[in-house]
Amino acid sequence: MGSSSSTISELKDNECLRRFAGKEPISHNDPFWNQMLSFSFSPPRHCSDYQLLEESTQSLCKTLLTNNLQTGNVGSLVRVFLMRNSELKASTQCEDNVFTWQTYNALFILRCICKYFLETITEESFLKQLQARPPPQDGELPDDEQPLIEHLQNALVELIVDVPILDGTYAVHLEATNAILVLMSVQMFMQTPAFKSQIYRTMMGGKCSIHACLLMKQLLQRYIGQQKCPVNVLPSGAQGGSIILNLASGLWSLLTLGYGRGQQTTNVDEAVLANQSLLLILVLTNHCTNEKTIHNPYRQALFSFTNSQEINGSSPTQAVATFKLDYSAMFSTLCQTVKEDQSTLLLYLLLHRNQQFRVYVLARADIEELIVPILKVLYQAQDHSSHHIYMALIILLILSEDDFFNKVVHEIMLKNVTWYADRALSSLSLGGLLVLVVIRTIQFNMTRMRDKYLHTNCLAALANMSGQFRHIHCYVAQRLVSLFESLAKRHLRSIEQLQATTDSSNMEDEHQTADLVPAQRVHRAIFDCDQ
Repeated sequence: MGSSSSTISELKDNECLRRFAGKEPISHNDPFWNQMLSFSFSPPRHCSDYQLLEESTQSLCKTLLTNNLQTGNVGSLVRVFLMRNSELKASTQCEDNVFTWQTYNALFILRCICKYFLETITEESFLKQLQARPPPQDGELPDDEQPLIEHLQNALVELIVDVPILDGTYAVHLEATNAILVLMSVQMFMQTPAFKSQIYRTMMGGKCSIHACLLMKQLLQRYIGQQKCPVNVLPSGAQGGSIILNLASGLWSLLTLGYGRGQQTTNVDEAVLANQSLLLILVLTNHCTNEKTIHNPYRQALFSFTNSQEINGSSPTQAVATFKLDYSAMFSTLCQTVKEDQSTLLLYLLLHRNQQFRVYVLARADIEELIVPILKVLYQAQDHSSHHIYMALIILLILSEDDFFNKVVHEIMLKNVTWYADRALSSLSLGGLLVLVVIRTIQFNMTRMRDKYLHTNCLAALANMSGQFRHIHCYVAQRLVSLFESLAKRHLRSIEQLQATTDSSNMEDEHQTADLVPAQRVHRAIFDCDQ
């Protein structure tokens, strides 16, 4: 490294990195850091680059892990970053690109080290490695005894909150976001709940938690803005699994219990900061949710933020820390990205827990902009994860609990819904399309998934909407009757099979009874719709 340009394959032989990982302690005031951080290095963008990076630096990381408890060089690098981070905002105002570049390099190296350590050793050992330092030299005062992990986490949060996003700082913002995600990934390697992790406890209750509202606001604004990545950060044409998205997919898989499929669209790389910000929102919101054990200020902030465009907005019933955001911009972004499962999860959380946002969505005159993409996800269920299908159905269920929504969907006419290929329909109400897609989901579940909970959500949504059915298209009515007819035949056939096999084994009886339950549930729901 140093002032020269380095390639990934050359890293294992780099003199600066070898000295950093060696047995010689390096003080955070040593001029060595200026040399080490003045390198020109393009971070990996593809899976192959990422694998090559790990292979090239594995021996260095092993050596560093062995020597660091005596040298404390990782802690020295953290202190170097902390000093530079405190001056980063001023340097961006002065357009000091060299200072920003070196800060980015320090953060990139730190993030890679933390990732390796967290994957290799326990959290307790990782914190000892971070806190390790050599004996003070003659005349040198001992360093602050406060845990470095808290200083580091607070600095990362302050960077995101305070430093403006410019072309020159985009990469630093991206690294800071990914560094927090790396630290949060400790949960992937733990056998205990997140609230027992020191990293999570620091994030939820440490100094950085003071900025919870500002952090969530900044992350949401990034998501809303969908700012494209500058060419110098992500070269055009660089697609596929990057070091960033590989880490994110692991966290997303953990968050969705393995049901999330990761990224499926090419615009994810273009708006990578927006995507990573959304993932960080979900990680912060969906861990440490037991308020009796530990308070989660990020979850509270997401569930209580209000509309910045509402002049006489209603005040929350309790005095909670909150912020304001443009609901209209949030709605538009959700409409554009709800085809992604992580955006669907965010929409579910907002509709379920943020009452003011739910009221705003239900009052939108163009609610079809949100509903049609959700229906498309359900219609193409075979192309999406079961987690995504569940979230989409629960969103429809939440919306169908509102009588005004159930009424207005039959007043909104749609033209040429091209993705609905079962039958060409030149004109159809949003309510009619909703019923058709839910019926199709029921049939898909009956033949393939056979999941009673999926049936429950589908049928509950139909039952909620049934009282407001108006001007139903003849094809929609035909599909409802056909559904009832086919299920009635299936129900009778199952009963006959049960009666004819009274002498069969209990296992076969249980199997046939389980096959009968979904049809019975559908029957009861249809009768509820008729009442």
